[in-house]
Amino acid sequence: MPRAPLDVPALASAVRAGERGAIARAITLVESHRGDHREAAGELLALLTPDTGKAVRVGITGVPGAGKSTFINAMGSRLVARGEKVAVVAVDPSSRRTGGSILGDRTRMADLTASDAAFVRPSPSGRHLGGVARATRESMLVLEAAGYGVVIVETVGVGQNEIAVSEMVDTFLLLTLARSGDQLQGIKRGILELADVIAVNKADGDGAGPARVAARELAGAMRLMMPGDVRRPPVLTCSAQTGDGLDEVWDAVLAHRSWLEEQGSLEARRAQQQEDWMWAMVDAHLHDAVREHASVLAIRDQLAAQVRAGQVSAVEGTARILEAFSADPQR
Repeated sequence: MPRAPLDVPALASAVRAGERGAIARAITLVESHRGDHREAAGELLALLTPDTGKAVRVGITGVPGAGKSTFINAMGSRLVARGEKVAVVAVDPSSRRTGGSILGDRTRMADLTASDAAFVRPSPSGRHLGGVARATRESMLVLEAAGYGVVIVETVGVGQNEIAVSEMVDTFLLLTLARSGDQLQGIKRGILELADVIAVNKADGDGAGPARVAARELAGAMRLMMPGDVRRPPVLTCSAQTGDGLDEVWDAVLAHRSWLEEQGSLEARRAQQQEDWMWAMVDAHLHDAVREHASVLAIRDQLAAQVRAGQVSAVEGTARILEAFSADPQR
């Protein structure tokens, strides 16, 4: 029996009313790659966009072992206790075979997951650049329209996904931790340059002293990287386990947002994000159009086998695929 057509206006109304089931259906819709779903998702977002733009958007990344999910669970729970509605989009590594999300972050965000004032959504990263799901931006808009005043995007912490996430949030928080020996080991300059706030986590018990040392070294590194009269990201210490320093970290996030507003940069940043989103969508649609093109499908498997066997170079294979696509782009 065929399914009834999706009532997009009704779904949009239910999302605005904060119905959790509708929010989940809406995000599933914007994550879908089906053509009819993409069309419906576009209609849905057009209806919801006027209700977006008011949330505090925060991206969180961190070195392996920094405790990102535990930190988000602790921070989010504190915000919920203050009366905030908190949404988390946790970009998970995807299965290369099924595309499914590993869901590991949800197990470390038990408090938030159980809260009626919070919504935690794993977003499978798929094969797109940096591991950031193409639908992450759209999921954020759905959650904002549903009334969530704080939207957090957690990166998988690999590849270049940090750059992509930094381009869709207001404030980018780098979570790190003290290490034995070189405290700056494993932190790339590029990530430091993206950070708006830096927090050294696990500053409790025997780790409190090393965390303070790491914070001083990071602050010194930022002074060297950003000399002169410029805004440098504050470097703080905190503990997701005990809660120490979490309020100060959140105050720094809000202070950065206020600074953007005072500089007139928040509106400009979001305008640039809209343009970046447009080109990202163009890239994604072209990617899908090429891979699904009939002429490309006709040569894809044989050409891929020849490239793997070394009979055809990757450069030549690329040229053949683009030639097949451009010969009849309407097919």
